[in-house]
Amino acid sequence: MATKSLRCMISVDEEMLRELEAFRFERRFPTHSQAAAELIRLGLEVVKQEKMTPKTPKDR
Repeated sequence: MATKSLRCMISVDEEMLRELEAFRFERRFPTHSQAAAELIRLGLEVVKQEKMTPKTPKDR
């Protein structure tokens, strides 16, 4: 059963759009939307990891 996708519109500058297109091409995503969703997922994973990683005095 397919999951229900919600829509979220974003605006990006030309450079970010070029980078998104390159990512989409490299990873063979059929749409910009799928590529953007994957980049958001990857970014959220990084943020979660940063929250779970204790900061050292050097990081402060």
